Order: sequence, then structure tokens, then C-alpha cells
Amino acid sequence: IYSGVIEGVGPRYCPSIEDKLRTFAGKESHQLFLEPEGTDTNEYYLNGFSSSLPWEVQIAALQKIEGFENVRIFRPGYAIEYDYFPPTQLYHSLETKQIDGLYFAGQVNGTTGYEEAAAQGLMAGINASLKLRGDEPLVLRRDESYIGVLIDDLVTKGVDEPYRMFTSRAEYRILLRQDNADERLTPMGRRVGLISDARYDAFLSKKAAISDEIRRLEVTHPKKNVLDAFLAEHGMPESAGSPSLADLLRRPGLDYYDIAPLAPDADGKTLPPSVVRTVEANVKYEGYIKRQLAEVRRSERLEGYVLPADLDYSEVRGLRIEARQKLDKMRPMTLGQASRISGISPADISVLLIRLGLK
Repeated sequence: IYSGVIEGVGPRYCPSIEDKLRTFAGKESHQLFLEPEGTDTNEYYLNGFSSSLPWEVQIAALQKIEGFENVRIFRPGYAIEYDYFPPTQLYHSLETKQIDGLYFAGQVNGTTGYEEAAAQGLMAGINASLKLRGDEPLVLRRDESYIGVLIDDLVTKGVDEPYRMFTSRAEYRILLRQDNADERLTPMGRRVGLISDARYDAFLSKKAAISDEIRRLEVTHPKKNVLDAFLAEHGMPESAGSPSLADLLRRPGLDYYDIAPLAPDADGKTLPPSVVRTVEANVKYEGYIKRQLAEVRRSERLEGYVLPADLDYSEVRGLRIEARQKLDKMRPMTLGQASRISGISPADISVLLIRLGLK
């Protein structure tokens, strides 16, 4: 990289130790982590010390670390450089626009990271199979999964450096939680044939348990003397009304297990932790969840407007030159996709709405 042999842009989020030394020259120390490679090996990966320097330089540097004076290297660090195809030439199914039936997934689309590559490989494989069956492609929306955010970012915005998926890239983060991943995606997996009967039955049972428990919390009101003793025990003032268990759960500082003993049938009720986590999240953050769902419905309005595949943007009066060029290059399928293209303004979307006779 420093000699100019490699000209590519390195990944922003895992720079080499030599790059860190140059970028953070004023720092006095740098934290490293020893990570065992497995339970049956004496190899360790030194996280924070990735390097492409010559072997002798790497070993000399490592042996200067306190405790590493006699360290041995099994395999030195190394650098890679890979080419990619601009992902804006893909449909959201990851099929290429130029060649029918050809799907791209992974670093070839300009991404970095194992999870990003695996997610794309899964979706490309699903959609290749669906195409062979003559079925509609599976396209995940931005409010349905991080995979949907990842692919939509790639296809509508392109990349100018290796792309990595972060939660901060998702505008609907409250909906995309770990505890509700099965609720969001299992029905889709079932539809395309990836979910067994046993797993689907277990999913339906869990979903019913969550719904039943939230309903129980909403309609259960503890007796006043029990409630007052509970609030006093937790340093809270007496309640003027008759709050339900759900109302209590929404209070800061209280969790599900705090309020569980207040229910009349508490003795015989034991729910799996996975159910409890989702119940607690849905009740505590109900207001925020409703707000994001309203935002999703607003964005779905634009997603529902399909742009004609043969629309000549150069003939659309009122579009800025930049918008015409980018829309012609990207060929978005919906107004929602068009709105997320870098450089497309709300005014451009209004022009397209008028062009489609929708405004």
C-alpha cells in the first residue's frame, strides 16, 4: 500500500497496525486482544494487529510487546485486494440487470465482512431457486431485516469503499431487534421452503405465548394494598389510579420479573426467557414501535408506486440534470427506491409523482 503496489481503498473499520501508527501517531498506547483459535489448539489470533509487513518486521514488532518476548508466528498477517462489480447494476434480488439468471453475492458486490457475504449468498441462492421455479423473488424491505438494509444500500447507493453493515445504517432499528427476528422472518422462510413443519409449529407456539402474555398483562390489575406495598418496596410513590401490570412494566427501573409476582396466577406461570424478552420489549417500547410502524406505512406509499421500466427520464420535464442521469443509470423499480438514491431530492420525487399522474 505504501509503495503504491496496491492502490485499492482499504476497509475503514479494520485498518492494519501500520496504518494505525500513521493515522494515530500521537497516541501512547494501543489495545490488543488475544483470541484463542479453538478449544483444541494453542494458536491465538492477535486482534488489533493485522498487518501486511514482511515476516521479519512482524515478528520483531510482536516480540517488543510485554509478555510476547518469545512469541512464535504460525502464519504471518497478509494483505488482500479484490475487485468488485458496481452493485448498482443489480436488482434487489441480486440478479444482474445485464445478464438474465446471473446472481452476484459477497465481496464481488463491494462488501467486507463474513456476515455480509453470507447474507448475500443466502438471498442470491434463494432467489436463483425461486427463478428456476418460476416464482416471484424474495426481496426483504428495510423495515423487515438488516439484510434488506444491506442490499438496498448496495443497489440504490453503490459503494466507494468496502461496505460494512452497521445498525446505524437502519432507520427502523427498534423494529429490527434480535428477540423478534423469528417473528419477522420465519413466515418468509416458510413461504420459500426453508422452514420445517416442526420449526414452524414451535414458532407459532411462541408467537401465541407472547400475544397471550401481553394481553394478560394489559388486563391484570393488582389489588390496591398489594400495589401500594410493591411501589413502596421499590421506592415509588403510591399510584392514584389502578394501573395494569403492563402499565407497571412500562415504568423505568422495573422489569418483567419484578412485576410477575403481582399477578394472581403467578405461582404456576413460567415462560421461556425468549418469550419474556419479547414481551418486555413490546410492552416497554410500545410507543416507539407504533411511531416507527407509522413511518414504515408512510414509506410504503412510495414503495407502492412502480416506475415504468421503459420510462425515458430525459423526457420528464422538471427533473434536474443530475436526477435524470442518476435515475437513468440506476433504473429504480419504485419511487421508494428512487428516493434513496444519493442526489435525488424530494422535489425530484414530486416531479415523478406528477409524471405518474399521482399528484
